[in-house]
Amino acid sequence: MEKRRDRHNYLLSELTRRFGPLDELPVSVVVRRGEAGAVTGLVLDELAAWGQPILGIFDSWGNVNVPLTLVQRIAHNPASEVITTFGPNWFSRRETLDTEQLDAVFGGRDRWEPADRESRPEERWRAWLSTYRDALLRAGFRYRLQFQVVPGTGQPLYLVYGTGHEKGVEVMKEAMWDVDSTDGMSFRDPRTRGAVDPNQPTLWGATGAADPELVELVSQRLQEGATSLDELGKWLLLETARWRTRDAKTAVRDLLDDGKVRVEPSGRLTKASRIKLR
Repeated sequence: MEKRRDRHNYLLSELTRRFGPLDELPVSVVVRRGEAGAVTGLVLDELAAWGQPILGIFDSWGNVNVPLTLVQRIAHNPASEVITTFGPNWFSRRETLDTEQLDAVFGGRDRWEPADRESRPEERWRAWLSTYRDALLRAGFRYRLQFQVVPGTGQPLYLVYGTGHEKGVEVMKEAMWDVDSTDGMSFRDPRTRGAVDPNQPTLWGATGAADPELVELVSQRLQEGATSLDELGKWLLLETARWRTRDAKTAVRDLLDDGKVRVEPSGRLTKASRIKLR
């Protein structure tokens, strides 16, 4: 779905160039002119998509206009997920958006006004991403991941993913495991303030030594209270953009070596080991 005629025509030409005549493909390709927020529900009705798994990808490079009521309907559709992107200019151009439209996207003015009041430029995008992540929870997506995607050009793209199943989180992370290193692509969890390594060839970086972002996130979690290694691993999987269950042990070992945590009982790390900050 694309509202502008020139972009609509370009999309058609790119699909045809890549895949050949669209009417000869073994799948149905439907390209429509119109705004995603207004047209998506109608197209899904027309295609009898409800009751089947849906992956809704809403590319909001210049604008976020998909109402939360539609996202909620997708969330309650069996085995369905959404991915919403925010372009780097959205957080600065947001002031020009219709406030009633923001109400529809975030589920009410009281939901998005706190983010709008964030005055620190370096924190504004984090506040808005967190606000949208919370909106996906209210819509019905139990698990939500947020990414800052940094290509070789250095111009970031922000992404929020919602799913109702833990397996969906695992598959999403596995799908993003290999990154096109020739493009210099890298990923970052929005809650961390460390710099992204431009030479990072894969999503997870080198194995062995703990990544600084991983250590920072685990430290943030431990500041909320002690937890078991097993619980920490689940938190990494379900609440962070990049990290998996098994990365918990790597981070804890790094923090142990630095004397920043203690483990009870002492000795070999197991799933039942309790991790506490010193």
